[in-house]
Amino acid sequence: MQQTRFAILFLALLGGPFMSMSSAQTALPDAEASDPQKMGWMQGFPPAPDKLIKFANGSNYQFPRTRWSFSHGRELGPTSNVWHGAGPVSALPVALLDLDKLRFADEKGSDISWADMQARTYTDSILVLHKGKIVYERYLGITKTYVPHIAMSVTKSFVGTLAATLAAEGKLDPSAPVTQYIPELKDTAYGDATVRQVMDMTIGVQYSENYADPKAEVWDYARSGGLLPTAPTYDGPKTFYDFLVKLKKEGKHDEAFAYKTVNAEVLAWIVKRATGQNLSDLLSERIWQKLGTENDAYFSVDSVGTEQGGGGLNLTLRDMARFGEMMRLNGKFNGQQIIPVAAVEDIRKGADPAKFAKAGYVTLPGYSYRNMWWVGHNSHQTFEARGIHGQRIYIDPVAEMVIVKFSSHPIAANGATDPVTYRAFQALANHLMK
Repeated sequence: MQQTRFAILFLALLGGPFMSMSSAQTALPDAEASDPQKMGWMQGFPPAPDKLIKFANGSNYQFPRTRWSFSHGRELGPTSNVWHGAGPVSALPVALLDLDKLRFADEKGSDISWADMQARTYTDSILVLHKGKIVYERYLGITKTYVPHIAMSVTKSFVGTLAATLAAEGKLDPSAPVTQYIPELKDTAYGDATVRQVMDMTIGVQYSENYADPKAEVWDYARSGGLLPTAPTYDGPKTFYDFLVKLKKEGKHDEAFAYKTVNAEVLAWIVKRATGQNLSDLLSERIWQKLGTENDAYFSVDSVGTEQGGGGLNLTLRDMARFGEMMRLNGKFNGQQIIPVAAVEDIRKGADPAKFAKAGYVTLPGYSYRNMWWVGHNSHQTFEARGIHGQRIYIDPVAEMVIVKFSSHPIAANGATDPVTYRAFQALANHLMK
């Protein structure tokens, strides 16, 4: 059915696996065989019919075509620009190290290398900063330094950072009811919720992401935002707002962490109401221009230009590294305090691990979720932004290390890549600290 055909899209943006990890690993081409350059996607003028990738037929979210489309979102759907400004580009000093042969034990005890990890996780591009210097940078397939890649749910952490900033400045009250900013949600699941509960995803909302169920709310969300082609007879919600105002309560708020992308869309709406600006302009003015970024970023948008706050940000690797380094430095970068120290500290302190544990993330023991960031509560004080298919901003304050990574792994669940990725990141941290 159509729902099954397009499931990979929403699993990418929303958080679950589209097939078993073992079957996918054995049935699908590996990173080298699925290299989009070698496969010839969208090459030629015009491309051959069997090499075309389109939104209208869903081929843009079918692996291995995703290895091309994740870097070409602007050619496939409407977007809103995040201007990088007219100021000078901030410097990222380079002191490259030969890390490809760095060895570590994977989750099965096998000895593998840093380069092996990249192949196993279908890495598109990866960059490592140590003490503010680029010590490793690699682009694979069709990726380039100046071409944005979709960040998937890393987007949520940008929205959460904006919200935490506004809270630190007294322009947003986390303890306030959601309806103080969005009265339109008074008869929804959010009618008796607080902004803080939205920021930390402890909302009790009836919202299913069961892709085997054609009546699951995820399909209405997808169609409303233009993430899924619709039939001429479709008469459901046609914008994110239309969808959000129909959400009903299920269970109680503030009892457990429950990762649901609709919470990020609600938080994006709150941020826009609190500032009177759209996400694109707000991100540009508050962060992007001040970072001294090299390139514009962009959001995917719905039919009325509403940015997808749950997974629609596209940006370049180096600019994502600048953002990560700013967060490592408690909001300071490019010679200025861009994000209030209090906002970063509030993110880094995390939330209640006991509430997080109820969500059952076996690869993230001891974690919590605060302001739409994942907080490790470990000896290295790590915190991170995570996106399905392998997008990552990984910040290790103890090792003074930031890793940013774009990927197009065929499995949408991070559980498929976490076991090897975390071991590689820890091995690199240990190596850099010597």
